[in-house]
Amino acid sequence: MKLSVLDQSPILANTNPTQALEQTTELASTVDQLGFHRYWVSEHHSTNSLAGSAPEILAAHLAAHTENIRIGTGGVLLPHYSAYKVAESFRVLETLHPNRIDVGVGRAPGGMPNVNLALNRGKLPRVEDYPKQVEQLMAYLHGEDPAQMDVYATPQGETSPDVWMLGSSGTSARLAAELGTSYSFAHFINGHGGMGAMDRYKNNFAPSIQQSTPKGNVSVFAVCAETTEQAEYLASSLDLALLQIEQGGIRNNFPTPEEAINYPYSLFQQDRIQENRKRMIIGNPSTVKEEIESLADAYGVEEVIVNTIVYPFEERIRSYRLIAEAFNLV
Repeated sequence: MKLSVLDQSPILANTNPTQALEQTTELASTVDQLGFHRYWVSEHHSTNSLAGSAPEILAAHLAAHTENIRIGTGGVLLPHYSAYKVAESFRVLETLHPNRIDVGVGRAPGGMPNVNLALNRGKLPRVEDYPKQVEQLMAYLHGEDPAQMDVYATPQGETSPDVWMLGSSGTSARLAAELGTSYSFAHFINGHGGMGAMDRYKNNFAPSIQQSTPKGNVSVFAVCAETTEQAEYLASSLDLALLQIEQGGIRNNFPTPEEAINYPYSLFQQDRIQENRKRMIIGNPSTVKEEIESLADAYGVEEVIVNTIVYPFEERIRSYRLIAEAFNLV
């Protein structure tokens, strides 16, 4: 089974955005050496606690600082942009780093509602054009002229990046199947219905210019430590962060475990934490390995993407290292 990494470039407590991006670079280099398969970075706008607002730029930086791991976006929010321009950006990346680049795309706004207006010159994006955009993106990446304007995405070459459609619902699964892209389900966003969505994708897949058979993976929050008690302690900060995000709280940093443990949770908030735990895998190495394998079996995929957000940064590194050792990646 393949293990990969999703990094949202979190700004942890007592750090700043510069340090967050430095940590992203260090983490990418570390998991490359540990044997992880791919490394995706996300797109979030006007978000104080996440530093990744331009994943295509960050991907270029990370590809230059790693050797073997695939680098990509999780993902580019395509309704905000020109499919042609995105294709050219990733054709440059593919030319610099052949057979190592992924283009993960999604249609979410990437922030609060006004982000849509700021990114689209005061107008709302036409999300109904998203399927056509993905189709055009794939065509441009493979040297075609989908608009029939004698326009091609350059630089052209013998290899092309893989397009992955990101989603957390059956709608995205259906669209990925119709267009013939690879499909990644965000279990860390929606802990319900993912297995059905993946089945829908596989059962309705139509071959495309990119691939002849379906290919999927699933992403999940995971916290691994030497003991279950330590993992629970570290994961408490993620519990609090998700709760505050759901309640519209604005933070400049992710909280510490100490802050989370001392937080005065209401009964409702305690219930929400238990519900959110359905999006997480937490425990010692053997437990985490078993649950990751079970998740992969439930989704019928051969790749799981791990998203670990804990404080301090050294514990994020240790969590990934323990998972790599549990799976004998190194």
